[in-house]
Amino acid sequence: MDYLIIALQLIVGLSILNVWLVQPTKNTKWRGGNATTIVEEFQAYGLPVWSVYVVGFIKVVLAVLLLVAIWVPELRFYAAIGLAAMLTGSVLMHVKISDPLFKSFPAALFLVLCLIIAFVPANPL
Repeated sequence: MDYLIIALQLIVGLSILNVWLVQPTKNTKWRGGNATTIVEEFQAYGLPVWSVYVVGFIKVVLAVLLLVAIWVPELRFYAAIGLAAMLTGSVLMHVKISDPLFKSFPAALFLVLCLIIAFVPANPL
């Protein structure tokens, strides 16, 4: 089970970092409304531009902590729960603007993975 949880931590952590640090201006089918960038997406949700940077900072820090938790397991629960809370907000923003269901799929999937990371024991006996 340890390897599965570590794999999930890598998938979620690296994916969040990719979205926020590598591809924030990439147009994808997952963006809310008709947005082509993260800033436009937050505007589509009716959120101020400054919130992009606050949410981005929080998600990047939590993603890094989730990766660090591979070596410092005490951080795993807190990083995963923090990301789960943030991802819940992501799903709710898609619902708020009546996006098609598929647009919230990545956030919903990573939310479920974070809950697995947080609540499934890494080494059950």
